[in-house]
Amino acid sequence: MVGNSDGAAARSLRRVRSLAIDVSPLRAHRDFRLLWLGEIVSETGSQFTLVALYVQVYALTHSALAVGGIGMVQLVPLLLVSVFGSPFIDRVDRRRLLIASQIVAAAGSALLWVGAALGHPPLVLVYGAAALVGGVSAFALSTRSAMTPTLVPPGELPQALALNQAMWNTALIVGPAVGGIVVAQVSVATAYAVDTVSFVATIVAAIMMAPHPPAMRPEAERASGLRAIGEGFRYLRGRRVLQSTFVVDLIAMIFGMPRALFPVLARVQFHRGAEVVGFLLAAPAAGALLGALTTGWVGRVQRQGLAVLVAVAIWGLGITTFGLAGDNLPLALVCLAVAGGADVISAVFRGTILQLSVPDDLRGRLSAVHILVVTGGPRLGDFEAGAVATAFTPTISVVSGGLLCLGGVAVLAVAVPAFARYRRDEPMASS
Repeated sequence: MVGNSDGAAARSLRRVRSLAIDVSPLRAHRDFRLLWLGEIVSETGSQFTLVALYVQVYALTHSALAVGGIGMVQLVPLLLVSVFGSPFIDRVDRRRLLIASQIVAAAGSALLWVGAALGHPPLVLVYGAAALVGGVSAFALSTRSAMTPTLVPPGELPQALALNQAMWNTALIVGPAVGGIVVAQVSVATAYAVDTVSFVATIVAAIMMAPHPPAMRPEAERASGLRAIGEGFRYLRGRRVLQSTFVVDLIAMIFGMPRALFPVLARVQFHRGAEVVGFLLAAPAAGALLGALTTGWVGRVQRQGLAVLVAVAIWGLGITTFGLAGDNLPLALVCLAVAGGADVISAVFRGTILQLSVPDDLRGRLSAVHILVVTGGPRLGDFEAGAVATAFTPTISVVSGGLLCLGGVAVLAVAVPAFARYRRDEPMASS
């Protein structure tokens, strides 16, 4: 009897371990570990700025549309930098590019800091600094994304991406939650100051890493300028499964990302201040972190496209129920956490499909397209949410967005059946 009990306990322990996140890439690969540790600090600081921007613009304008406008002013430089800067990621040492981009992003945060310290800066100054930070941060994110497959073996890439999601979502929990308290109890300027200083972590980590020049095919060395940009987009032509990873994320983020409404909802629905803005921003990340920490099973999933569709559908359902939660703040936070948990699963599989199907000398450009979608989609979503809330109500904006997300997933599944059927051991077909 004792032997049977011990055996059952051992099997239960093995099942728990099979769900727990695999941290072996952090133990085994020094440069991956350095970048991961630097990023968790810098990204936490960046979330201080996100909360401060939303709160500051709403305080200056009392307009949901103006808060949504933050996304639009960031979208243009994000688009330009992602498209025209991406060839450099495939030509230049990525470690140097990362250092340079972090220095420029720190300068943008410092500009926001100075403006806030002056009292009531003009909206154009806030928008301009936000545009600089958004554009450069997207370039840095593209660079880091292109570096990751060179920091770990291909067989460990899903685990490394899951660890990146855990890092990212830890930052998205701690940053907004603490940042909201700092904004409410100290000042907006202090939040910007924390972000400015936090960039030092990634800069130091990158300096300590070995050089990371991209691998080059002979024919790729001849491509430059607009031709190099076109080469990246031509690779996408006919690859409907790869295209679908971008489309499904746009559906989720444009229609189902109501973060621009959080300052409005905190005031008019939950009757609270900046602290609740931070909690609302942190809740999806809390769910995502829990999801990332239980991704031990992702390496065993074969039908990765279907996994993405299911995860994004759960995201849409979570956002819809958040919109219906009324003034019940705990329920609203739980709904956002469920949505975030689904989103991290989608992100892991979308990233795996992309990174394992693209040659290294195109990773910078394709990563730029990926980052443009990942960072541009929420900014379009900011504007969409603010516009619908202005025309109708914040609740209608949130609920309609969640329902449109669910509908979009269904349409994509029908329109591209190969995406739902895609298996990780299949070559990426083009048509």
